[in-house]
Amino acid sequence: MIQVRNLKKTFGPKVAVSGVSFKVEKGEVLGFLGPNGAGKSTTMRMITGFIPPTDGEAIIGGFNIVEHPIEAKRLMGYLPENAPSYADMTVLGFLSFTAELRGLSGAAQKKAVERVVEMCFLENVLHQSVETLSKGYRHRTCFAQSIIHDPEVLILDEPTDGLDPNQKHEVRTLIRKMGETKAIIFSTHILEEVEAVCSRAIIIDRGSIVANGTPAELKRRSAQAGAITLRLGSGSAKAVAAKLDALSGVEHTMILSETPLAVRAFPRKQTASDDLARAISEIAMKEQWSILELHTEEGRLDEVFRTITLPDTKVSGKETK
Repeated sequence: MIQVRNLKKTFGPKVAVSGVSFKVEKGEVLGFLGPNGAGKSTTMRMITGFIPPTDGEAIIGGFNIVEHPIEAKRLMGYLPENAPSYADMTVLGFLSFTAELRGLSGAAQKKAVERVVEMCFLENVLHQSVETLSKGYRHRTCFAQSIIHDPEVLILDEPTDGLDPNQKHEVRTLIRKMGETKAIIFSTHILEEVEAVCSRAIIIDRGSIVANGTPAELKRRSAQAGAITLRLGSGSAKAVAAKLDALSGVEHTMILSETPLAVRAFPRKQTASDDLARAISEIAMKEQWSILELHTEEGRLDEVFRTITLPDTKVSGKETK
């Protein structure tokens, strides 16, 4: 449904986006991640036809956004960053207006408005003017306009910005549900949203894609992925770390805390995490350690994000070797 091919954008001498390419299929939710100024919003604006690309192309449902903008935009819903709205309109009036712009009238328009009001929980503010709404309700109203025509493609720029935790949960649930039948791109700074909602994620930095994969695949790039964390009820952290260091499958250990005692063992490249966990469990039984917790680390997206976008970032902690 979405094909982005070698998309570039320059503003004078500044290169904002440099050769970005990716695809999004129907039934896929793509998280678009990156530090501020990385080129996320610029890329999304080019995909939606808000600004023209310097080079490359964006294809929506088979239509080039530059060559066939009307056909492409009919398939698309767009929630821009700091989404605009008409402050003097009521929520009902604004949604009816946007439905009419999308070619809906009569019973179809009424049905569409009722559908998005229910989906976005706007019943309580339906007859309020937009200017009197809280930031959260205003954002929900703008989100509702982006889906009022039930588009096949959704482009959402920071869709949970300004929402309280309950509202964020509602929007994430809605995106996840819609993602079963639509092609969705949404940008976010909240990494937990990626794991909660996305089937795939792209990290963009300085205008280029630096990572592309499922949340699980990205987490496996974490330095902590596959490490075994061991927490004990008593004992010396240094003594425990020394015992773990002696295991053939351990690359190095890290003391997380002395009290309560917590140590993390990192496997050698050729050692499977399950094998290392088994070996640590066996030595714990042999030494009669009081195990409070023993688990395999999945890896952390925030660490991967920092490592990729800040190459000098180091994992903090005390290593014993």
